Amino acid sequence: MSNQQRPSPTIIDVARAAGVSKSLVSLAIRGDAGVGSATREHILSVAHEIGYRSNLWARSLVRGRSQLVGVLLNDLHNTYHTDIVHGIEDAAAEQGLGVIISHGRREATVLAQRLEDVLALGVDGIVVISALLDPQLLRDAARRKPTVVVGRPPALPDTVGGVANHDERGARLAVEHLTSLGHRRIAHLTHSNRAAATARKQSYLDLMTALGYAEGIQVLDSEAGGETELLDSILVRRADAPTAVFASNDRRAASILGGALDAGLRVPEDLSIVGYDNTDLAASVRPGLTSVDQPRLAMGRLAMDILTEMLGGADARHEVVEPTLVVRGSTGRAAGTVN
Repeated sequence: MSNQQRPSPTIIDVARAAGVSKSLVSLAIRGDAGVGSATREHILSVAHEIGYRSNLWARSLVRGRSQLVGVLLNDLHNTYHTDIVHGIEDAAAEQGLGVIISHGRREATVLAQRLEDVLALGVDGIVVISALLDPQLLRDAARRKPTVVVGRPPALPDTVGGVANHDERGARLAVEHLTSLGHRRIAHLTHSNRAAATARKQSYLDLMTALGYAEGIQVLDSEAGGETELLDSILVRRADAPTAVFASNDRRAASILGGALDAGLRVPEDLSIVGYDNTDLAASVRPGLTSVDQPRLAMGRLAMDILTEMLGGADARHEVVEPTLVVRGSTGRAAGTVN
């Protein structure tokens, strides 16, 4: 029996199996915009079936580029971040680019070191999914390689591309939903002083005041025992106890939900809860969390589109995406109100 391995499939083999030309296969694998999506999917499917693997290193030598994009994310365990990565990966694959992922472990110093590490690998560009990096570090990175940030850092340099959620609009959606259900005493549970959380809090404050519900404002810090304070006020039936809470993210909302149920409160009859991000967590708890949705896959794709433009010589641009509200079972009418 021969020990010789079968030769790896080539572009010619893919072309023959797919019934197309070699040049069309090459264009499809590179992600050329001139190849229709149905044709590209057919060619890539055939390539996968016969075991073809594109030689990224060889192509990088020909083009003088690595054909790699570095992606830095703040929290690998947060589906908000990983969903954005999926969008980046999908868009990168369509452009024939590989993706290197590095995890900052929710620490600014670690993220800064990861940024330097990824740049040292010779990637063509960087996408940062975090608001933790200092603007000067982003500015320095952009001098070396095209850089795009997904999130809301304190100040985004003009030379850095950006994709951000409209946090103010998202907070308005949450408050408007709760007030439409008759809630007037609405607490806001925040968790940091970062730009996104601050924007959501300020929008909550502005809208509650504009609607004439300033007396119902209650801002609680989850890092300082805000969940406990909120639930205690409801359990002792304080006159000013909130009937609803808008949390700055789904994890805080789920924590409130669990604490309320453990304390014997009914959700939403005794307390309505709105989260932010519409992560998988919002759909998996019971009752399901009403949550402000950020189009995370689309944000990842948009970040990659901007980076691709910058790789082609275009200037950086900043885009803001619109959130929507996904209503589930955690919100209902305030007690004593009618439709």
